[in-house]
Amino acid sequence: MEGVDTATALWWAVVASGIYHGVNPGMGWPLAVSAALMDRKEGSLFKALLALAGGHLLAMAAILFPFTALLFLAEWQREIQIGAACLVIALGLYLLVNRRHPRFLARVPPSRLALWSFLAAIAHGAGLMLVPIYLGICRTIETDAGHAAASELMTGNARVAVAVAVSHTLAMTVSGGAIAYGVYHWLGLRFLSKGWFNLDIVWALSLVLVGAISLVVVH
Repeated sequence: MEGVDTATALWWAVVASGIYHGVNPGMGWPLAVSAALMDRKEGSLFKALLALAGGHLLAMAAILFPFTALLFLAEWQREIQIGAACLVIALGLYLLVNRRHPRFLARVPPSRLALWSFLAAIAHGAGLMLVPIYLGICRTIETDAGHAAASELMTGNARVAVAVAVSHTLAMTVSGGAIAYGVYHWLGLRFLSKGWFNLDIVWALSLVLVGAISLVVVH
């Protein structure tokens, strides 16, 4: 029963982090609003959101799948999770000290939203934040490490990785899309220029928090 409760909490963490990423303007929803306002078409809003979601999903997969491959070494799973948690904490502390946005993002043209979203998610550690959560979910799945074939382990964990990436990206797209839709229809361009809110510090602290919780749980 405890394992089920832990797994449920971890899946909620996947969704909650997705909602948080969606609300954060740094993940791109203002770009979707800008595209719709420039084209004067509501359809441009949804096309932009779809491109942002595609790029974000690819970034999640690019981070999670290497860890999926590592998990066939089931006896090292605890050590891998501890290392991932420490890496997340280190990135959060780095972002607290260095608050500059990566300059290379400014060089990506607005027409390439999927590429921009992919690079932004990698640069801000959005995918890395999911790694300790994903590894925790994998630990709740009962597997006889001594008798399970490596291919079966990797296949099962790959399915979990896909589910985590899709659930997270869907939550991000819905929450960010809802804000973008509201801004486009009711608040307009003035909100983007005057109503901007910055979540960089909160984001960095959340990385440290997720890493710390993962370390506590794994012990």
